[in-house]
Amino acid sequence: MATLKPFIISEDSRAQADFYIGALGGQIQSIMTHDQAPESNDAMKDKVMHMCFDAGGVNFFMADAFGPLTRGNGFSLNMEFESAAEGRAAFDNLVAGGNVIQPLEPVFWGGMYGQLEDKYGVYWMISCGAE
Repeated sequence: MATLKPFIISEDSRAQADFYIGALGGQIQSIMTHDQAPESNDAMKDKVMHMCFDAGGVNFFMADAFGPLTRGNGFSLNMEFESAAEGRAAFDNLVAGGNVIQPLEPVFWGGMYGQLEDKYGVYWMISCGAE
């Protein structure tokens, strides 16, 4: 059986991971830089080759991009919370500096649902129990 782990390519992995940890709680588990790789070069030595962190109880992987990134809307990270308070806090924290796509509000299928784009261009879907 496989385990799915979001892997995010970032312009600044350390800052982006810190943002998610601040928004959702969690911690960095490990960081490997290009300086630790065989035959590393000085230009890349401080770039993150692989980072593992948890935020909101989810394990994420992340690495720094080698070049410019193209933001896209082809996927979203979906987080489900049992309580409205947890869902509201995550939504409000993640949208800081970003954009609300759909406000977190009651939906016809039950509970609450909202969508946002965070300040790094990552799309999130938040669902939770009703207030």
